[in-house]
Amino acid sequence: MQAILSFLEGHSTSLWFWLIVLAAIAWIVVTKSIRTIGPVEVGLVRKRFGARKLTAGSVVAFNGEAGYQARLLMPGVQFKLWPVYDVTRHPMVQIPAGQIGVVIAQVGQPLPVGAKSGIFKKEFGNFQDIEAFVMGGGEKGVQRPVLPPGTVVPIHPVGFLVITRDAVYGVPVDDEYATLERKGALKAQSFGLEPVQLEVVRIEPRFFQDGKVVDMIGIVTTFDGPPLPKGAIANRIGDFVDLAALESQPTAKDSDLVEAILAVKNEEHNNYQDFQAFLDHGGRIGLQHDPLMYGAYNLNPFLVAVEMVPMLVVNQGEVAVLKAYVGLATEDTSGADFKFGSLVRPGHRGIWQEPLRTGKYAINPRCYSAEIVPTFILTLNWADATSTAHNLDKGLKQITAKSKEGFVFNIDLQVQIHVPDTEAPKVISIVGTMLNLVTEVLQAAVGNHFRDKLQSMPAIDFIEKRQDVQNQAQVHITEKLKDYRIETRGVYIQDVVFPQQLVEVLTTREIANQQQETYKAEEKAQGQRLELEQARGKADMQSDLARSSIGIDIAKNKAMGVQAEADGESYRLDKVGRASAVKTEADGLAIAKGLAAQQEAIGKDQTALVNVVRALAEGHQRFVPENLALSLGGDAGLGGSLNALVPLLMGRLQREAPKDDTAALPGPNGKGE
Repeated sequence: MQAILSFLEGHSTSLWFWLIVLAAIAWIVVTKSIRTIGPVEVGLVRKRFGARKLTAGSVVAFNGEAGYQARLLMPGVQFKLWPVYDVTRHPMVQIPAGQIGVVIAQVGQPLPVGAKSGIFKKEFGNFQDIEAFVMGGGEKGVQRPVLPPGTVVPIHPVGFLVITRDAVYGVPVDDEYATLERKGALKAQSFGLEPVQLEVVRIEPRFFQDGKVVDMIGIVTTFDGPPLPKGAIANRIGDFVDLAALESQPTAKDSDLVEAILAVKNEEHNNYQDFQAFLDHGGRIGLQHDPLMYGAYNLNPFLVAVEMVPMLVVNQGEVAVLKAYVGLATEDTSGADFKFGSLVRPGHRGIWQEPLRTGKYAINPRCYSAEIVPTFILTLNWADATSTAHNLDKGLKQITAKSKEGFVFNIDLQVQIHVPDTEAPKVISIVGTMLNLVTEVLQAAVGNHFRDKLQSMPAIDFIEKRQDVQNQAQVHITEKLKDYRIETRGVYIQDVVFPQQLVEVLTTREIANQQQETYKAEEKAQGQRLELEQARGKADMQSDLARSSIGIDIAKNKAMGVQAEADGESYRLDKVGRASAVKTEADGLAIAKGLAAQQEAIGKDQTALVNVVRALAEGHQRFVPENLALSLGGDAGLGGSLNALVPLLMGRLQREAPKDDTAALPGPNGKGE
């Protein structure tokens, strides 16, 4: 003891030095050994050296070997002796909302030959327990489940890589990825993924700018699993065994089979989100029969691809005839009389004999082809205009035909047809598609009929017998379409475009005909006017006719009265005449005697003169001038005496003339009575 004390006293200075050095080293070791891990971080421990080495192919040590240790340091203050262990901090895996995380294992067993993803077991959880993963038989490579949105989990950075849309978590051991990671360029694209593939898959209606809304479904293709059976093009969970069992029941109807096919089996694997369950239930690689419906799905982009397609919509007045490319073997049910293809029951490959009616159907268009068949009255126009209810006649044009004389006619035609819904599968079996029916069958039947008919007729006959030609065309087309199980409801010639030369001739002829008709109409109108005027005249003369009739009666009565009066007058005159004659005779004799007496008294000439003057005086009118010159031998003798005497006699006679005629004449004795 004394010797030791003596030694320390002799070397005290150097001892304190080494104690300080040791203390400093201890401080440094302790300081470096204490690690502070953040609340959303993990500490990755790497053992710098050790007695045991990792086995070939291992990157994580589970038994104290040198290298990355399986045990992580959790958030908080942790102690790990430095420099034996090196600790690096890494962020915990965080999956943002609307995104998924794809896990790639860098530890575990190698994948089986042909496998694309590692097997998953429930004890693997969210891959936060790397030891449970490796000891439980986990396999390297892409893991089948994905981390859902909102996940925050401490996953070993070396044991697993987690790929999200915006970041890649973990430390890659592959040299290529490691180089990118050191440069900060490691992204989803580095693994062959697009950022959109690392988002939650949403299946929802699509809205277009024109306001149209289309219902969508998701068609699924898987990239892992056993191969499809020989001859199959799509996988259906349980194949079609359930349909065969249902079909064998005597009471099974076609509609029951349709419903069984449309009933998807996605609940067995949670809509492809549980890919391990998908494989466990018999899922196979390739196209899947059952589509995804509306919803949001966490799908592994390495294992599942989804294509958005419109849902099958069958409107009112339509049916959908299905051509199945998957299902049970083809068994024709159309019968021996049907020579155009085959029809099968739903669930078999071929054209289903039962069409789908009004509704919306989530049916895979890669497995079934739907031909929409209008069952309303279908109007087809052979013209520039097309129907607004469909687009089947978009390729139809005016029918061009020549008459017997070579005139070229362009004919606008309209044909109405009807496809019964029960006959729709047979129609499609015959023609393939409705477009084929129009362009191949109807185009030939209609066009050739009109060309042949017009070519055998003069142009004028076609124009004049247009209705007959139309009726004959309807009969012809009806018979033709009967073979195709289609009803003809009408054939109508809408318009005929005539050649210009023929138009001019017909126009001239029609003008002449119209003029003739005009003349006939005018002639008829004139005749009717004459009849009207005659009737009107008769009506107007009815009163006159009545008056004249009455006048005739009056005249007849007057005539009879006059006749009677005349007869009476005649009798009177006869009697009066006889009396007058006797009187005249007596008067004449008396006058004659008086004249004779006058002649004897005054002479012959004076008697004549006196009677003349008397007669003139009785007429009350001057017959001769008051001064009368008579040349009876000059102024002397009788002439001169008369010239002087006449005025005196005239004046006197007028003054003294008697009022009674009989008194003015001399009586039989020459004197006036």
